[in-house]
Amino acid sequence: MTRTQAGSPALTVVAESYSMIWNAVAVDRGRVFVSGPRWSGSKGPPLARLDEHGAPVAYPNDAWNGWRNGDDPSQAFVNVNAIHRDDAGNLWVIDTGSPAFGGDPLPGGAKVVRIDLGTDAVSRVYPLGPEVARKGSYVDDIRLHGACGFLTDAGQAGIIVLDLTSGAARRVLDGHPAATAPEDRPIVVAGETLLAPDGSRLRVNSDPLEVSPDGRWFYFGPLEGPWVRIETRYLEDPSLSAAQLASKVEPWADLPPIGGAAMDTNGDLYFTDLAESALKRRAVDGTITTLVRDPNLHWVDAPFIDDDHSVWLPVPQLDRAALFHGGRSEIQWPIRLYRFPLG
Repeated sequence: MTRTQAGSPALTVVAESYSMIWNAVAVDRGRVFVSGPRWSGSKGPPLARLDEHGAPVAYPNDAWNGWRNGDDPSQAFVNVNAIHRDDAGNLWVIDTGSPAFGGDPLPGGAKVVRIDLGTDAVSRVYPLGPEVARKGSYVDDIRLHGACGFLTDAGQAGIIVLDLTSGAARRVLDGHPAATAPEDRPIVVAGETLLAPDGSRLRVNSDPLEVSPDGRWFYFGPLEGPWVRIETRYLEDPSLSAAQLASKVEPWADLPPIGGAAMDTNGDLYFTDLAESALKRRAVDGTITTLVRDPNLHWVDAPFIDDDHSVWLPVPQLDRAALFHGGRSEIQWPIRLYRFPLG
């Protein structure tokens, strides 16, 4: 069932950029952090804090944002795909390790970087070696539960389980159908099917993910949908065989292709419907409500729910990037960051 909310308050433009293409946002004590992938054509820092004028300032410093071909990829951002703020004062940065879309991670490049938001300093780097970030991997995003981090791989379909204490990482659900992009669900944005650089229909494997507020469930799926769920206790149990773990996966929500999602503290899931340029909410009972539909929300990527219960919506227009259009960017400037009150 789908309902459309009437009288929705207007979207508020929080920031604009004519250089940086941000696809992720996080807010901490009034400070706004944005990031964007290198392959999008972004000219700003891979990770930035917006100053009082809305201009991006390299975060946590210039060195981490200064990587160039030939530099050591283990101590700088090669390609930031996602950021995630936890409740303990940390910002988690996901680096695919490859400067090119669809490229192989550079040796030492794929990593998870934890930044202490209290000191604005990197507190730990978790390398993702070639046994987990393989050739063709595109490490996408992270969610946390206790001493574990769960990451999706949008390139080589599967889930990465990261031990936050030891730093050890392992792959699970490799090639599982629930992590693999289906062939019959095209990514449609503003009426056009998105094609890969080689002209085939773009398919994105395990991408969106969430952990339930009580920590029991891990939800995930390919960008195209549908979503499934599995109990976190099974993912955290290395004694389970691949077949045993696969048997624990169960259907959850048949969502359409989305740019990103964020789960509220009550279990409601907010997601951005790419085909409709809309923000929607899936309530715990499965009811889906359209909160706002606006052509300006063209490929909203990873939303973020702040402490004031507003959702922040970065609009990178990733489908308009040059690599999807024969080398000619169709980005409509400026890139905008919106905020929408959830009430």
